[in-house]
Amino acid sequence: MQQYQARRAAVMDKIGEYEMMILYSGQSVPATMDECYPFEANHHFFYLTGIRRENMALVLSRTGAEPKEILFIEEPVPSMERWTGKRLTCEEARAISGVQDVRYIDSIVSFIGRCAARETLEAAWFDCYRDAMTDSDSFNMRKAKEFAAAYPTVALKNAHPMLAAMRMVKDEAEIETIRRAIDLTDKGLRRVLSVLAPGQMEYQAQAEFEYAIRMNGAEGTAFPTIAGSGINGCMLHYGTNHCVMEEGSLLLMDLGAKVDGYCADITRTYPVSGTYSPRQKEIYDIVLRANLAVVEAAKPGMTTAQLNDVCKQVLAEGLMAIGKIQSEDEIGKYYMHGVAHHLGIDTHDATAASRAPLEPGMIITDEPGLYIDEEQIGIRIEDDLLITEEGCVVLSAAVPRTTEEIEALLTR
Repeated sequence: MQQYQARRAAVMDKIGEYEMMILYSGQSVPATMDECYPFEANHHFFYLTGIRRENMALVLSRTGAEPKEILFIEEPVPSMERWTGKRLTCEEARAISGVQDVRYIDSIVSFIGRCAARETLEAAWFDCYRDAMTDSDSFNMRKAKEFAAAYPTVALKNAHPMLAAMRMVKDEAEIETIRRAIDLTDKGLRRVLSVLAPGQMEYQAQAEFEYAIRMNGAEGTAFPTIAGSGINGCMLHYGTNHCVMEEGSLLLMDLGAKVDGYCADITRTYPVSGTYSPRQKEIYDIVLRANLAVVEAAKPGMTTAQLNDVCKQVLAEGLMAIGKIQSEDEIGKYYMHGVAHHLGIDTHDATAASRAPLEPGMIITDEPGLYIDEEQIGIRIEDDLLITEEGCVVLSAAVPRTTEEIEALLTR
């Protein structure tokens, strides 16, 4: 619990006097009839409490004489627990989070009301993150709007930038958890390599990976597994995985295990028939050179945008050398995404600023790719990098990446 206590203390130092932060874990979203989509707790709430249950809230308040941290949880109801499973008790919530003042969620409205009426409340912080203007309101956004309507004279502040900045730098416990997720991802990919053959379905490769990681202790996948063969490997977020893997084609797998709420994100591209054709190897080695160039360049002070420039230059030089393009500015035809994003509780982890310089403790991806539709060659090689004082460490170094390593494992 100490890491959660330390994080909350850091947040409390950033909250001004006469302010409070209110973070809700969220509620399940109905899917159809009496079924809901799988629940995912608000990641800022999880980051500060270690709890991933619905219908909870964390309040950090500096509205009175002394700072207060209060965790609101669902009240255990035995008749409901028979149907939906055991709820956390106050004692269990204290043991996980380290918050000593634990109350039931039904009392949060009256608590906020008392703070507003009897103490000085000038501003309230909510998680107001929105990815796109057209997105539906998140549960926390809805609660922020309810609060603003009830207390129009209290300023509303967005907690996301503050918490995102904290989450960008991982502590030792987070780094170790991501290492475990990467290790399980490696095990899953090795299982795929042990059975991969022409004539199989893409979803069978997906199933082999997901079976292996679950059997070895993963809670699930970090994101929907991508298993695209042939032309499907040229689609960046292909996800149907429903085609036959043909003789001589490539299989691009972008995937990751999830462990204790933290994600791995690895991509490898395999020859379905066991060996790369000369042309496939030629393109593969260009992508691998870009991957290794990013590893060499990644260090504190660099930005992901600068790393992408390094990547683009190597890819462009490689394609010009084989006559695929004539100038560097043509690289966008075959490489159209960025080379890096932050990794953590989210696969595309929270960032305070997209061009923020890298710092020791940050974990980013390294994922150059080339997508040549006319040749049905889609190749991406993605690793996970930990930024250190001197440069970076490739956390996924054990995952086979060269054509020689991969072909050796495919030869049976």
